Amino acid sequence: MSTLLSAVVGLATGILSGCGVGGGSLLMLYLTLLAGMGQYQAAGINLLYFLACAPAALWSHIQNGLVEKRAALWCIAAGVPTAAAASLLAAQIDTDWLRRAFGVFLLCIGFKECFAKRK
Repeated sequence: MSTLLSAVVGLATGILSGCGVGGGSLLMLYLTLLAGMGQYQAAGINLLYFLACAPAALWSHIQNGLVEKRAALWCIAAGVPTAAAASLLAAQIDTDWLRRAFGVFLLCIGFKECFAKRK
């Protein structure tokens, strides 16, 4: 894996993450499809990446009044235990199936974004 290419991908996905576009998902695609990394290793790197990018993006969004605090609390309350349970479940699932399910999920989100009507 080229160090320069990895740095450029990290920079680009960091910018997209800050804008709320889902740079972590794009980073996962890069790591698994182009860099040839295993799903679990890529997920671990993606989590470390998220820890580095999220605080700056969150601070910016809070400063701009883009975070509904009540909704965020409900999401955190539901998300933390669900994420813990899902990580335990993911360790039991075959990597190939997990990779395919993630790919289908990304395709569905992509189609929804491309064809959804904006208000």
